[in-house]
Amino acid sequence: MFPAESLPSFLVFAERLNFTTAAAELHISQPALHVKVRKLAEAVGRPLYMRQGRKLVLTADGEAVARFARERAEHLEQFLAELEGEHRDRRVVLTAGQGAYMYLLNDVIARESTRLRLLAGSRTDTIAQLRDGQAQLGVTVLEDLPEGLDTVPLVTFPQTLVVQRDHPLAEYDEVRAADLDGMQMVMPLPGHPSRLMLERMRAAAGIEWEVAVEAGGWPMMVNFVELGVGAAVVNGCVRCDLPMIPIVDLPPVSYYALYRRGALADQRVARMLDEIRRSLGST
Repeated sequence: MFPAESLPSFLVFAERLNFTTAAAELHISQPALHVKVRKLAEAVGRPLYMRQGRKLVLTADGEAVARFARERAEHLEQFLAELEGEHRDRRVVLTAGQGAYMYLLNDVIARESTRLRLLAGSRTDTIAQLRDGQAQLGVTVLEDLPEGLDTVPLVTFPQTLVVQRDHPLAEYDEVRAADLDGMQMVMPLPGHPSRLMLERMRAAAGIEWEVAVEAGGWPMMVNFVELGVGAAVVNGCVRCDLPMIPIVDLPPVSYYALYRRGALADQRVARMLDEIRRSLGST
């Protein structure tokens, strides 16, 4: 028989991956928590966690059980809230990256802060948090649509070159990749999707530049441009007082809303998506 009563305790353990911390949060003893996790593992027939070095990590089966436990808790919470007439008061968990929060979602967050709980991370984090049920709605840049999630296009921006006001390109209406040849560049961190895209562009255009500094996040990159360290390529949604010139032979950047299939059956999620689309003029 599946010990469903152990699911809430396992969910806390799965989120903490520490028996001491999870047991304290649950107000039970560590041995009692071990028993609950063991019973679930016995019911599944496979380990739910393992040790990697000094850390505990969930196995694939453990992640599946945690996802089921989270969805079960959400459904129960939604059911009880509807019974109590409080459906509209529960918070939607929104996940997005730094750029989306700073340049796209400010108005929505200001208006809807009491209805939102926010998670922040990379594009990979956003997709993972939606898939495993930590978040209900996400906003991020996508080049390829992820499997298992529904997507709605929100807004598209050109990729732009940010330079100092006295830069030779500052008065241009548009530039091409070839115009970046020989420039000092402020670059995203290695491995960042934008960095990979720029390296592909450099190779295709047959140009060279010097990496003056590597920085994480558009605000830091723009700050280095202001300091005269070099030029930077950023999404056109970035707002700053420096010249921003569209790069016509780079593909535009498209932001999407993402959610698990069936998530819009929850009126709170559907309403929040509508609010985001209205604020960005994408309805």
